[in-house]
Amino acid sequence: MIGFNPKNTIIRNVPETPCLAMRPREAAKALGISERLLWEHTERGTIPHIRLGKAILYPVDSLRGWLKKQAQSDLEQNNNEKKPE
Repeated sequence: MIGFNPKNTIIRNVPETPCLAMRPREAAKALGISERLLWEHTERGTIPHIRLGKAILYPVDSLRGWLKKQAQSDLEQNNNEKKPE
């Protein structure tokens, strides 16, 4: 699709490449945690990540699945704590 901006310059709408993985700073921001906490989870192996050479990447789909699993686990734990015995 081609459009025009106010200065009559042609603008081409190029489809954006989907984000498949994030760098640590992006992943920490997306999760709402500090980079330090993200690194601690990375070192412990509790958060999904991959290493490509020296780079550490956090696959977006894996993070979504992990976060969903964490939320479900916390919900079940809270429900078990609230049940009267």
